[in-house]
Amino acid sequence: MRVPTWQRDYKKERRALLKKHGVKGLAEKRKKHRHARAALGLKAGDKRQADHIKPLRNGGSNSRSNLRAVSAQTNMRRKRN
Repeated sequence: MRVPTWQRDYKKERRALLKKHGVKGLAEKRKKHRHARAALGLKAGDKRQADHIKPLRNGGSNSRSNLRAVSAQTNMRRKRN
């Protein structure tokens, strides 16, 4: 496994998200992610992620039929439409 030679700037990413969505927008986005994890039964510390088959931004929902538990690598690699 290769280790990246660069470091992520989490503070910079957070500032950009706050500028784009605002505090309430980020809270709402986080709330949707928590509901998706709860619907799948994923516990804290579980490495898997809740993947929306039809993304929320495209009109998908947090219903169990629209969710699947996948590894983070699989979730990031998947093409979105």
